[in-house]
Amino acid sequence: MISSRRGFMAGVGLLGVATASAQTGTAGKMAAPGDPTDLQATLDRYASFGDKASGGAGDTACGVWLEAALGRMGYACHRQSFDVPFFEASQATLACGTARATVMPQAIVTPTGPQGLTGPLRLADGHGDLTGAIALIVLPYKRWVGVADPQAAKPLADAVRRGAAGVVLVTTGPSGEAIALNVSTKAPALDRPVALLAPKDADPFLAAADQALPATLTLDGRGGGGERRSAFNLIARLDRGASRTLVISTPRSGWLGCVAERGSGLAVWLSLAKWLAETRPGVNVELIATSGHEYQFLGGELYLHEAAPPPASTKLWVHIGASAAARDWHEFGATLLPLPSVDTERFLTATGDLLDRTRHAFQGVGGLEATYLADKVMAGGELVNVLNAGYGSAIGLYGVHRYFHTRGDDLRCTSAAMVQPVERAFREAIKQALG
Repeated sequence: MISSRRGFMAGVGLLGVATASAQTGTAGKMAAPGDPTDLQATLDRYASFGDKASGGAGDTACGVWLEAALGRMGYACHRQSFDVPFFEASQATLACGTARATVMPQAIVTPTGPQGLTGPLRLADGHGDLTGAIALIVLPYKRWVGVADPQAAKPLADAVRRGAAGVVLVTTGPSGEAIALNVSTKAPALDRPVALLAPKDADPFLAAADQALPATLTLDGRGGGGERRSAFNLIARLDRGASRTLVISTPRSGWLGCVAERGSGLAVWLSLAKWLAETRPGVNVELIATSGHEYQFLGGELYLHEAAPPPASTKLWVHIGASAAARDWHEFGATLLPLPSVDTERFLTATGDLLDRTRHAFQGVGGLEATYLADKVMAGGELVNVLNAGYGSAIGLYGVHRYFHTRGDDLRCTSAAMVQPVERAFREAIKQALG
């Protein structure tokens, strides 16, 4: 059941940044907002929770930790509960002859059971019959985000239409790893197993598919199909008795560890929470850390529809989305070489009333200084839903770094030194917007 507003009211290495203990920072003596040791402690703690799939152990532990940290700052915290699909794999493999690779089950998962699905492995790049086959689709090179992307959705639907009993997508991208794909709970679930294969593992299967050799796809585990588990959004509020509210949102869930994807934004969000608790802007403050993000912004949509302050009483909405501060890498053949700089494939948008002031606040912050007008073309992620719901003043960030949605998105991919300029710029932008 979804709680209502009425219910509520009843890294690492290259830059030489010191790594703090996961038990310090927000859990210990309060450091100043934006302090690099404190930012690194947040990154370390977030990473320590492991995978953050919505409603799973890591996502839940992260929410509990944030709830305690914000409570110590003086925020009144509430949970908005809802149900999400899930699948916890005990085996996820593709095998053909002597070739065997771990695959990533594509949500919403149709399990095969322990016996797996066996059939001829066939390339799906033609127009022939695929009845009974495991179709192999090589996606073009991209920093992939979701299965609704037409370059993934169209060949997948075509393979199913042509009779494929199962489908394996090779997610070609900069890391060489399998890239998890977001999916909407509103779209009909596929009635056959679909998996994601890392391009670095694809060659023997491409050769086998040329000859239509028999292969076995196994997606076995707990959940899948229509099974659901509980997840929750964490909502924290400082009620200052003001007529209007500042809302700051960030997702906390994701398919894998997502340390740069989610953790860097969460570090900014938590630091801003501390700053706002220590100051007295002339607004109420509401913070939202959503779960269900990987199901096409499910938690954010539920918050908007059931719990968010109405547009008329909202002064400003700030959304801190994916890849707020992720490391850049040289693409050297099949190898990624780490750089001390930040990946600039991140975008900042603001509504027209805030555009000039936001650009000024983010001046010199790579990839974010060219602030774009937040409209249907440029606004990304959950901010699109915020604008569509009628919120007039908003700032939002989103990005896709090279290890986005992969197992490699760990503490190598961000650091406090990368996060700190973004936190400072958001603080300045909020001050300017609030006047």
